[in-house]
Amino acid sequence: MKPTQICNARIINEGRSFIGSVTLEGKQIAAVKEGYAPLPAHKGDDCIDAEGKWLLPGAIDDQVHFREPGLTRKGDIRSESRAAVAGGVTSFMDMPNTLPQTTTLEALEWKFERAAAVSAANYSFFFGGTNDNLDEIKRVDKRRVPGLKLFLGSSTGNMLVDNKETLKRIFSEVDLLIAVHAEKEEIIRRNKAYYLEKCGPSLDISYHPLIRSEEACYASSAEAVELALRTGARLHILHLSTARELGLLDGGKPLAEKQITAEACIHHLWFTDEDYARLGNRIKWNPAVKTKADRDALRQGLRDGRIDIVATDHAPHLWSEKQGDCLTAASGGPLVQHALPAMLELAAQGVFTCEDVVNWMAHRPAQLFHIDRRGYIRPGYYADLVLVEPDAPWTVSKENIFSRCGWSPFEGHTFRHKIWKTFVNGQLVYDRGSIYPAVRGMELQYNK
Repeated sequence: MKPTQICNARIINEGRSFIGSVTLEGKQIAAVKEGYAPLPAHKGDDCIDAEGKWLLPGAIDDQVHFREPGLTRKGDIRSESRAAVAGGVTSFMDMPNTLPQTTTLEALEWKFERAAAVSAANYSFFFGGTNDNLDEIKRVDKRRVPGLKLFLGSSTGNMLVDNKETLKRIFSEVDLLIAVHAEKEEIIRRNKAYYLEKCGPSLDISYHPLIRSEEACYASSAEAVELALRTGARLHILHLSTARELGLLDGGKPLAEKQITAEACIHHLWFTDEDYARLGNRIKWNPAVKTKADRDALRQGLRDGRIDIVATDHAPHLWSEKQGDCLTAASGGPLVQHALPAMLELAAQGVFTCEDVVNWMAHRPAQLFHIDRRGYIRPGYYADLVLVEPDAPWTVSKENIFSRCGWSPFEGHTFRHKIWKTFVNGQLVYDRGSIYPAVRGMELQYNK
């Protein structure tokens, strides 16, 4: 097979933007050359004229819920990985709240085998912690998983870890990155009882951020940080949603020196509680979308280094499951296809830069999780690449959504950047609206 050349793209990589060409050979990047290169007189399939396009490293999403096994009416590894590559996400880390839960080595191995058979993107899976599986956690090979997921507040899947002695032992004895969903369950229950007593049995979506409140998020995050500092555990706080939580984080250290890291998600960086009136349950997530001040603080937290990466918390539900009030409608929604276009849109608005977006969605996830040879456009690295049309407006509609659930909080929104082509391990997997069904991703490996 001849090497493939992507010629004369604007390469956005490692804080720079320049015109150049990239040669792909097998699964890897063979060469990166800066400067304009004349095209061959008779270019074929092995030469892609990318003039006017942007070439980025594929995005790495550290928090998705692809719903397999057991919840496949909402989505599965095949359908949601196709949505991922259609959105320029070439690697994902799936969460353990499936049926059965990924809390045994047997369940973990089943996911790896399933993904090897059907995933269009590179894949990995968090192991799940419970109140009674510490012995199983200690058997996990840390070179195969990004870390251990703990739900410190109940969410989809009922995996709440609330035994304080168990938490202390996990933080003290487990040699894995510990990623937490941090919401204080006692505060959520208290808030729920208060608003039901005050306002009656049916609470509309505007009560969601009042029940799953700033206080609930901060109290849980603060406890997790305190426990990590006391035990020396490596802590990663998922989907920050409040300005107050930023005070728990240190922006003054290089990522490699941080004991405690954090993630922001697309919905918390884009929407605010003012959008509930327009979008309703479409933007119901746990933790809740909160105020404009919180959203703006999260954006600033990325800029100043207190927040380290951007992810999606992609969590599809059937549209019928999103109906009801704030207590009965399902929490979560599909985002993996639209995350990179949304972040590039914010860059076009001057909120971030394109170099920032690449850093937070590709470089830093690779660095934070010690992923082997991904996240950068470098010779010798796997060729996970995305070509973007920078001035090609398109509108999100049911007809162009790849996620099985068939809806998006961005329906009707027009983005100005379109994903043109996506490569996974050197293979073209997505091309202008079409998926190449035979392409399969690889299991992510970690240098730990």
